[in-house]
Amino acid sequence: MATTSAEQRREQAKRDYDAFLEQCPTRELLSRLTDKWVALVIPALVDGPQRHGELARRIAGVSQKMLTQTLRTLERDGLVTRTVTASVPVRVDYALTPLGHELFPVMIAIKNWAETHMDRVFDARTQYDARP
Repeated sequence: MATTSAEQRREQAKRDYDAFLEQCPTRELLSRLTDKWVALVIPALVDGPQRHGELARRIAGVSQKMLTQTLRTLERDGLVTRTVTASVPVRVDYALTPLGHELFPVMIAIKNWAETHMDRVFDARTQYDARP
């Protein structure tokens, strides 16, 4: 049986995508996925393609710049498609890809959990802040 060095084990772990390792690329993806706008855009697109303006109205408080950046990032990561239709004016629709649809149950579960447990979180914060 061959033994492996610590360095070899670290290299293998990188190839296996272990987010607990500092250099693992999944950390960057996790950072993106935990962004509040991503957590709202994914569920907003689950019912089908939407235009930028429709998404902006649906997701209260998001600036045009942040929504555009979020959509571009999601498109780059293969979670959203951007479809341009030649018309006057030009029509641009955003939709979830199959990979985005796979992510949806996770994102909606986190959103629902936050909405369901917000009162308990507020209580915990109040108790924490009241400590000497």
